[in-house]
Amino acid sequence: MRFRIADRLNSLSFKVLLAFIVGMVLSVSFIAVVLITVLVFKNNIFSQLEVNDASQHLAEELLFNSEGVPVQLGLSDEYNWLFESLDQELAYRVLDQSGAVVFYSAAGESFWADVDVKNPTLTSSFEFERNGMPMDAATGVFEHDGKNWFVQIAVSRRFIYFAHDAFGLTFLEGGLAVLSLVLFLVFGACAHFTIRHTLKPLRELSQSASAISPRSLQARLKQDNVPLEIAPLVTSFNEVLERLERGYRVQQAFLATTAHELKTPLSLIRAQLELMEGTEERNWLLHDVCYMSRQVQQLLLLAETSEPHNYSFAVVEIKSVVEEAKNYLLRMAETANVHLVVEDQSLGEEWLADRGAFFTLLKNLLENAIQHAPPDTNILIRLYPHEITIRDRGPGVKEEELPLLFTRFWRGEHRRDFGAGLGLAICQEIALTHNWELSAQRMEPGLLFKLLKTDPPASPD
Repeated sequence: MRFRIADRLNSLSFKVLLAFIVGMVLSVSFIAVVLITVLVFKNNIFSQLEVNDASQHLAEELLFNSEGVPVQLGLSDEYNWLFESLDQELAYRVLDQSGAVVFYSAAGESFWADVDVKNPTLTSSFEFERNGMPMDAATGVFEHDGKNWFVQIAVSRRFIYFAHDAFGLTFLEGGLAVLSLVLFLVFGACAHFTIRHTLKPLRELSQSASAISPRSLQARLKQDNVPLEIAPLVTSFNEVLERLERGYRVQQAFLATTAHELKTPLSLIRAQLELMEGTEERNWLLHDVCYMSRQVQQLLLLAETSEPHNYSFAVVEIKSVVEEAKNYLLRMAETANVHLVVEDQSLGEEWLADRGAFFTLLKNLLENAIQHAPPDTNILIRLYPHEITIRDRGPGVKEEELPLLFTRFWRGEHRRDFGAGLGLAICQEIALTHNWELSAQRMEPGLLFKLLKTDPPASPD
């Protein structure tokens, strides 16, 4: 579980998505910090700014008579009721250039009794107290027929704070919560689907790359719909595969050619040795030549089984192939005084396989069992619809040696002959090409080989 979490944290998708989330959190936090800072140090910031804007707005709403003297403000009912209903909190008046008052709002002249502004042009915003209540005021100017007219508006500070605390902040907090929720949901969803769509070609490339093996070196990664940043990497990877395939083919060709070329001189040497007088030296030489010939034959067979294009797949009955391998090794089993016993529970099951390679696989497994089975014991071959098992009752191998069984040139300690150590490696190559699973496990006593049919064999193309 810990490693899964670590892999998740190291995921490019997770990091990009986390970046989106962190960005949203920081944005919302910054807005909240600014808002709280302003509220803490607000003093009269809100009221003064709003009063300044309102005074200029009212000045532009002045209505004049035919003599060019302002007579009223052209306020709509939406705003006019404020000055009539809240005449103790909100008021305005209009002055001429000399400072003489032209007319007042519903609050009347008494509202402005404590204001001492002789020249309104010199004061755009100011403060005063009315009945001990702080008032914020401002002056707006409007030019008409070459004359300047001044509109002064005053608002009690308690009314501004009440409006902000009771209504403005409530709506602001709700708006901030909604904004945060929208940011998380909308941006999170967009980021998720965007990243998923963007990284889809990378996931497909990863799956294609993981499917490449020594038996499918001819495969290449597709470059369709690959992001521009990844395209050079894909091209380089395909070039690497090209070089690997070329080197692998050269190696396989060299192995097959060498093994083939060695067969003829070894056959000639063996023929000459057999014609010589039967001395001890001649017998040792003949034994060495036979050993070398077997190695060469196994190397040639290994080279052939490693190439998928050498296989010809067809439907075969597993019982018939097992019986064929058993009959082929009967003389060898009789010489070793062991018995090959077949238990058929396959129900006539048929597998898709190359019959010759299938025969070689079974022959090598049975031959290996014969070489290790004690005299006068049975080698049990069980057939099931999707599985074949072969068990001997020999000394087996140590637990730490099990992974070495299918390694090339590895040989067990209790083998009777002088084999090349390639038989089980050939079996594994054949099984892998057929998409079968070949495994071994220790028994008490002996060793059990299990051949499991999984998916149908892949096409060599």
